[in-house]
Amino acid sequence: MTTLASFKAQHILWNVDNRIATLRLNRPERKNPLTFESYAELGALFRTLATADDVDVVMIGSNGGNFCSGGDVHDIIGPLIGRSMKDLLAFTRMTGELVKAMICCGKPIIAAVDGVCVGAGAIMAMASDLRLATPAAKCAFLFTRVGLAGCDMGACAMLPRIIGQGRAAELLYTGRVMTAHEGERWGFWNAVHPAETLEVEALTLAKQLAAGPVFAHGITKTQLNQEWNMGLEQAIEAEAQAQAICMQTKDFERAYRAFAAKSKPVFEGN
Repeated sequence: MTTLASFKAQHILWNVDNRIATLRLNRPERKNPLTFESYAELGALFRTLATADDVDVVMIGSNGGNFCSGGDVHDIIGPLIGRSMKDLLAFTRMTGELVKAMICCGKPIIAAVDGVCVGAGAIMAMASDLRLATPAAKCAFLFTRVGLAGCDMGACAMLPRIIGQGRAAELLYTGRVMTAHEGERWGFWNAVHPAETLEVEALTLAKQLAAGPVFAHGITKTQLNQEWNMGLEQAIEAEAQAQAICMQTKDFERAYRAFAAKSKPVFEGN
């Protein structure tokens, strides 16, 4: 059995409670920027979460009133100046690995965003399955502001699927802040809550998911991601196969027996 207990973190705060893992970047005095080390640690953490038997749902929380201010200007952006193409590509591939690890962890990820959520922080929110925010959440894909393209860490593939091509293009070209109101109206935020209740709402949602058929949730996440590249007929066939797999689980039988007994099913994830 693999558990998250064996994971040693230096840059990320994490805990597991009721099969819900809560993660936070741990530099609140700087609005939680990422460094070379914390990028790598986050990727390793999500790869560990993929096989952690004690975790069914992941929540990424804010810390000190902010989510993440992106790559640290002094610890990342400055040191990248003058590096060779080989080294730069190694870095950009490493940042992309974080998104791949989030997508492939096989468990629902909820981002609970307060305050600053920009650059790589906005990407982390984007790569989460569900996103909650406060009215103070300021989300920006501000790569153009540092002379880079908007196509970072999968943004040009994922963001248009969430909010639409035109809205995504505007944010990626301009680097401007998407307000919480805009984000909720456009479908980026699933809901906006007051800061004092944000994590209560996020944990309530996490508990709801953790109490559900978690094996089937993993199948749902897999299909949501894999069907981006499928035609309709291929997607329907893939879902037929996926659903047939779920019909072999004990949770499917539990749901039927509970329905027949007019009671609420208690899922166990197998």
